[in-house]
Amino acid sequence: MDFPSLQAAAAMVIAMITFWLFADGRMRIEIVSLVLIAVLALLFNFFPVEHEGYKAGIELAFGGFGHEALIAICCLMIMGRGLVVTGALEPVARVMTQLWRHNQLLGLLFSLVLGGAMSMIVNDTPVLVLTMPILLNLALRTGTSASKTLMPMNCAILIGGMSTTIGTSTNLLVVSIAEDMGMPAFSVFQFTGTALIAGLVALPYLWLVMPRLLPAHSATDELLSRRFRGELHLASASTVIGKTIPDVRALLSGDLTLRDVVDINGRFKGPSRPLEVGDTLQLEGTSAELRDASESLRAPLANPSVLETVRAKARAEKDDEVVRELAIGADSTLIGSSVKNAQIGDRYGVTVIGTFKPDRTLLHGRPRDKGLRLEIGDVLLVQGTEKALRLLQVGEGAMVLEGAAELPRSAKATLATLIFAAAVLVAAFHLAPIAVSSLAGSIAMLATGCVKFDRIGRALSAKVIVLVAASIALGRALLETGAAQWLGEALALGMQDFPPAGVLAAMMAFAALLTNFSSNTAAAAVGTPIAISLARQMGIPAEPLVLAILFGCNLCYATPIAYQTNILIMSAGGYQFKDYVRAGTPLVLLMILTLSVLLVWRYGL
Repeated sequence: MDFPSLQAAAAMVIAMITFWLFADGRMRIEIVSLVLIAVLALLFNFFPVEHEGYKAGIELAFGGFGHEALIAICCLMIMGRGLVVTGALEPVARVMTQLWRHNQLLGLLFSLVLGGAMSMIVNDTPVLVLTMPILLNLALRTGTSASKTLMPMNCAILIGGMSTTIGTSTNLLVVSIAEDMGMPAFSVFQFTGTALIAGLVALPYLWLVMPRLLPAHSATDELLSRRFRGELHLASASTVIGKTIPDVRALLSGDLTLRDVVDINGRFKGPSRPLEVGDTLQLEGTSAELRDASESLRAPLANPSVLETVRAKARAEKDDEVVRELAIGADSTLIGSSVKNAQIGDRYGVTVIGTFKPDRTLLHGRPRDKGLRLEIGDVLLVQGTEKALRLLQVGEGAMVLEGAAELPRSAKATLATLIFAAAVLVAAFHLAPIAVSSLAGSIAMLATGCVKFDRIGRALSAKVIVLVAASIALGRALLETGAAQWLGEALALGMQDFPPAGVLAAMMAFAALLTNFSSNTAAAAVGTPIAISLARQMGIPAEPLVLAILFGCNLCYATPIAYQTNILIMSAGGYQFKDYVRAGTPLVLLMILTLSVLLVWRYGL
């Protein structure tokens, strides 16, 4: 083999660095995506590539923002939001609740099938957001463990999502890149049969085996084991004024940990300096331990001015204050900001008295917190009136972990369902591309009031938009520079003696490995051009290899960082990294084996 060109080598190096940054997690995904676009723009500006008779430059880097795949993804997110806010999925949730109360084992089976079916046409995250509070509430009422049901339900939703081209943004990205490379257009349900057969093979594992591999946490255990970071604000009445840090540590009971002491100017205090009015004690402990410490040390868990605002609101509403745990949802506007910058107290009359960040690392290292930036799945311990907490929950996309939130109800539910169904059917029967039909559907949702225009930002995810645009740019860079062809030739040489099933399994495992430790969209952007080049080198049909990449990018069950729904269930189920590895890895291997055999059989390889 010849050596790759300098442009191809640069594209491969950029791809490897991008994957490393995604997997490392020190830098936000949005920042990595934007930096990737900027680097590719600089590369192609100074070193343009020959493209169909002309030199292509920065349009290769910025073309993702105008790509039809990104348009379709955004429009589908808007339509999915319409189904959720109008309560169009509520009848399904009611049926699921009734069956659970009748028979728990059959209820779980029905829930798995139902969740998978809904995620075939609605994005995975809204389906989980709908079903997770129901499962939590049922666990409380029936005395079962939510940790035994949340992960199987999440995996069933992910399996259903990979069954159609519109099930996930990753699917749309893969088929769009394949079409850009000259392959025939994929229909909405082109590979549904293959995915559903694999789902049926996996169903007994999800229903009967996976729950046995997961820890049994009762709702009480989960609440008691969750350790929050909170702050005690020392006032003149505090009992520790004049004492030193060692003295305070001796007074703390249970497993409550004093992490640091910060003075009124924001500087950390040394252990020998006496505590003064205005100092802040940074603690870590359970909800009960933090409140006990607040009472015993006579120091509030919130800034006194914010706390007075909350109490004044409670007096005005003639309502009692309560403490609740709220999980940050996937579409929350709080993601990326700190509790202080979010100004929750000023906007809602609610004070945050603690934050919990689930351990997303395999080695349980200390979280990298720069101002405790909030992420998907973080839990806020909040205090306020029930009315104020409901406003916070709706306004910021948070979920109450103690039970089910009220499902939305609207007279427009039927209309939203008809609009969504029409958009899907138009694309399914090839009457219009999915980008056109979904755009028409989203316009109809906005025009009819199913989705309010001033709330459209709640439907769209900035992270998804820049990630997809960057992934498209990276895929085009690998393709246009010849990097994909070179990698395809290298893989063809290495797998020339492999049977077709082995080639498919290897490509699927490659994509699954990348998606579980990096980004599924980035894995799709890199894997799809390589798969098509490999098919050309080996003289086999490209479609099964493209589907191997598509399926592999959806096998994100083995780590909590693989997909945002994995993070969403982490706090609610009390899961650790090892739980995903123990219960998810066998499912990944089972799906790779099953899907590889099915693809070989379907395409006669």
